[in-house]
Amino acid sequence: MATKEKNETAGANENKRTKIGVVVSHKMQKTVVVAVENLVQHGMYQKYIKRTSKFLAHAEKDDVNVGDRVVIEETRPLSKRKRWNVREVIDRAQ
Repeated sequence: MATKEKNETAGANENKRTKIGVVVSHKMQKTVVVAVENLVQHGMYQKYIKRTSKFLAHAEKDDVNVGDRVVIEETRPLSKRKRWNVREVIDRAQ
């Protein structure tokens, strides 16, 4: 029975959505703004357009700076707009 519970909790962590983006602001305490770019194909002209979305993410250690490339994962609502958590820093800004 214990192994079944262990597998269920391990599976819950794998189902969280993740995104890769660049930190554009860290002026708040324990919160950063992450810009995520994705390519969308235009319906008529079939050309690709860059679309940018901004997400508020929780950074507990507050060691993330502007320009850092980070991985964010979906989490429970932490505030009105904050629903993401910084999982790891991929590249540091120079």
